[in-house]
Amino acid sequence: MSPRSSSPEKRPGFFRQIGSLFTFTREIYPWLPWVLAGIVVLGVGLGLLVGFLVPPVAIWSVILWAISGLMFGVLGGMILLTRLATTAMYKKIDGVPGATGHVLSTGLGRAWVASDMPVGVNPKTQDAVYRVVGRGGVVVVGEGARGRLSRLINDERVKVQRVASGVHIEVLYVGHGEGEVPLPKLAKTIKKLPKQLDRATMAAVVKRIDSVSQSLTSLPIPKGIDPTKVRAPRPR
Repeated sequence: MSPRSSSPEKRPGFFRQIGSLFTFTREIYPWLPWVLAGIVVLGVGLGLLVGFLVPPVAIWSVILWAISGLMFGVLGGMILLTRLATTAMYKKIDGVPGATGHVLSTGLGRAWVASDMPVGVNPKTQDAVYRVVGRGGVVVVGEGARGRLSRLINDERVKVQRVASGVHIEVLYVGHGEGEVPLPKLAKTIKKLPKQLDRATMAAVVKRIDSVSQSLTSLPIPKGIDPTKVRAPRPR
């Protein structure tokens, strides 16, 4: 093996990541270039205005204020780009089988234990059920048609109650209908649940549930989403 082939893969540079982020977001928001350019121009304009209003009015002072305005404009554009990229990601994966698992595994932080793999799935309809455990108790999340999810939801609820009696179980359905939680608001909704467990009890509940959970190695997982390809790249 040559030294070149054994060397670690080089990560894309900062500007390349920004370019990927921009390209990804522009697919959903074609007007993005004009808005970003407008923010930068506005920043420079405000800098020039301040430079002419704040004494002493001199060429070097106006130039410095213009540069400061340019920097603030670029910063504002970066903030807007990052937020729009997150929104664009949700729009791309909304309704795609497996999107719920991606949001749960990446959007809840360390306070919750979640996986991108469902704990129950209907291979024919691609309806799936996910489980999250945290300080707010156990959350069972259904992805798919609400009417077809009843059996999967009930099975998971019974399994949790068997090993974690007395622990609060919250059931959420992902969707845009009445009583359902839109995908972009799923993580925020779970984080807002009132705390029911202390850290020690939470760890015990996770251990009990994992000990009785069936192996998912042979479980047919719905295809249709590859989070690594859909997720918006983040600048470092």
